[in-house]
Amino acid sequence: MATIVGGYNPIIDATKETQDLCHQVKHQVEKKTGANYKEFKAVKYRSQPVAGTNFVIKVHVGGANYIHLEVFQALPCNGGKVSLTNVKSHQTKDSPL
Repeated sequence: MATIVGGYNPIIDATKETQDLCHQVKHQVEKKTGANYKEFKAVKYRSQPVAGTNFVIKVHVGGANYIHLEVFQALPCNGGKVSLTNVKSHQTKDSPL
């Protein structure tokens, strides 16, 4: 897949690596939203290469409920730290990423 410098790549199905990112920020998401999620499954995402990578991830949190996470992963040479940038609650399966 070609990388678009400065822009977001196309939306694709979530991978094991995407799910791992979600697990790393789950506690932060729950703290920010005030909810405890029993289901927390990444379904789609798009990424943007910067000085690291920005991710926008659609996460299924049970029933017809979804949230969108904005996550930043630093470059490995900068420690590779994963951090939550933003959460958009009250999303649906069809909400655009």
